[in-house]
Amino acid sequence: MKRSLLLLWMMVWLLPAFGQSEGMSYENRIYHPAIKTVECYNSKKEQSFPIIALNTGETITFAFDDLRGGNKNYSYSIEHCTYDWKPSRLNQLDYVESFREDIIFNTRFSFNTLQQFTHYQLSLPNEQVKPKIAGNYLLRVFEKNDPKKTIITQRFYIVNNTVGVGAEVVPSNQVQYRSTKQKVNFTIFHQQPIQNPYQTLKAIVMQNGVPQTAVLNTNPAFIKQGALQYNDVASNDFWGGNEFRKFDFRNFRYKAEHVQELYKDTANTIILFADQPNGTAKYSNQVDENGSFFIRNQDGRDNITDSDYAKVLFTLNAQPPSLNGNAYVVGRFNNYTLNEDSKLTFEPSRKRFYASIKLKQGLYDFKYVWVDAQGKFDDTIFEGSFFETDNSYQVLVYYRRPASRYDELVGFATAATGK
Repeated sequence: MKRSLLLLWMMVWLLPAFGQSEGMSYENRIYHPAIKTVECYNSKKEQSFPIIALNTGETITFAFDDLRGGNKNYSYSIEHCTYDWKPSRLNQLDYVESFREDIIFNTRFSFNTLQQFTHYQLSLPNEQVKPKIAGNYLLRVFEKNDPKKTIITQRFYIVNNTVGVGAEVVPSNQVQYRSTKQKVNFTIFHQQPIQNPYQTLKAIVMQNGVPQTAVLNTNPAFIKQGALQYNDVASNDFWGGNEFRKFDFRNFRYKAEHVQELYKDTANTIILFADQPNGTAKYSNQVDENGSFFIRNQDGRDNITDSDYAKVLFTLNAQPPSLNGNAYVVGRFNNYTLNEDSKLTFEPSRKRFYASIKLKQGLYDFKYVWVDAQGKFDDTIFEGSFFETDNSYQVLVYYRRPASRYDELVGFATAATGK
């Protein structure tokens, strides 16, 4: 009898581990229009890349606002993923030490704002949910303990640093791209032998943490004793792009950077100055945050609860570069998501694009991108591309050990331009 009860308990525990993957998106995504201002970063530095080292005490901070207000019953779970963000199909007992899910208890309510909202926040790992292996993880938030009512999926990373990674940014080796592209060379240093690196090792390089820029490396150019070099002539060439555009609406009493008009009535409205395309302009050196945003306000005391929301009107004075495709305004504030909320509408009579997006008070980086009919992401048409542009690059190294069933994140490094 006891054995039967034990088997039944194990079946109840393990069943959701395999069922929750079906029909789910494994990307940064918001599934409900009332969910805004999703943040996910290493708790040591606000808006940093969401990666922590395994078993070191580091944590991931995850937070969001619900504009419906009140106190919703939100739960969350985590799932281990492959290097290319597919379900690892591991038993949850293999990658978590405690429970597979928990309730978000840390809630705060807006104060003295026109837009009422509730702020939800959690840290990972915690006493209830603690990953025990390295790799890619997908955080999933859902309502009323029902995984079918998912409101957010968010990627984060856990690394065990069993290999060292050295990376540098240099001009492109291809002469025609010397002034417009940046090339990332990197070396993986290992003390333990790596069997068949062409099959077992994967390295991903990203620019400014933007998923659409990810480049997969599978073949090292040189294999040396204790080192694997990735510096092929044509590999890991990235368009330098341009510095991010930015605006500041920490205060509703006066117009700050790039704000043309502001209105405060039953709702807040911010009209930004019309932007011009930078595709043919010369490089201009300006400080940006490589796409990040920071929730701040000068009207209240608490950045989280006292920062109000406003409809922000973006305008781009440009024409479509082709008949088929769409323009978007993106940044870390919307996880570079290409959806209806971030899509620009073209107004033929005025030869301009525009979009209205509800955002929380703060400082924002953004840029305009074009996505053609084939889904190709291009951030150079409206912004231009220059080698001098200040960018940060992330190198993630995955290793699938012999007979292992999952991709382990074994190394991580960042590199930036020399500026």
